[in-house]
Amino acid sequence: MSEALQPEDVLRLSPVMPVVVIDDAAHAVQLARTLLAGGVKTIEITLRTPAALDAIRAIATEAPEMIVGAGTVLTADDLDAAIAAGARYALSPGGTSKLMKAARKQDIPFIPGVATASEVQRGLQLGYRCFKLFPAEQLGGVSAVKALAGPFPSIRFCPTGSITPEKAPGYLALDNVLCVGGSWIAPADKIRSGDWAGIEAAARQAAALR
Repeated sequence: MSEALQPEDVLRLSPVMPVVVIDDAAHAVQLARTLLAGGVKTIEITLRTPAALDAIRAIATEAPEMIVGAGTVLTADDLDAAIAAGARYALSPGGTSKLMKAARKQDIPFIPGVATASEVQRGLQLGYRCFKLFPAEQLGGVSAVKALAGPFPSIRFCPTGSITPEKAPGYLALDNVLCVGGSWIAPADKIRSGDWAGIEAAARQAAALR
């Protein structure tokens, strides 16, 4: 994989991976620099808005020290587009066999989403060892992730979904959790209003969780 970046490397970049929905790519570079100033080295730009790919491209070009990834990658075409824009890794809320097989042929880490033990087994069969557990809180939270360590001791997770700053430490205390996904660090309203001080403060708190 490019520059030897592996899925576990991606998930160890920050205790909290900022999950970002961005409406205006013009904010992307400032956002990346603000997160870096707060000690967060990565950002997941979700492919939920028309601005997402342009935001990834802007960060990759103008703030290359930030390791930018693409989230909400649902198809092989999404993955191709994210890579073309400069994404260094990609995540999906789920993981179809078609998408996971396509991702194995690419040169960036891909972290598929799972919600059940059966989905973990399907991912294992295709060579995956790191997964996004989504939606984490709705699936049972910390106790659910802890239970998965029994049958899958070698698997590592990034739980995402309704996790708050108060709940994050409980996940991060588990050996099978490398990071959590969090939308609270850089919510869309703070990005739109340019509350960079607030975002940097949240980033600093998140970076200190582990």
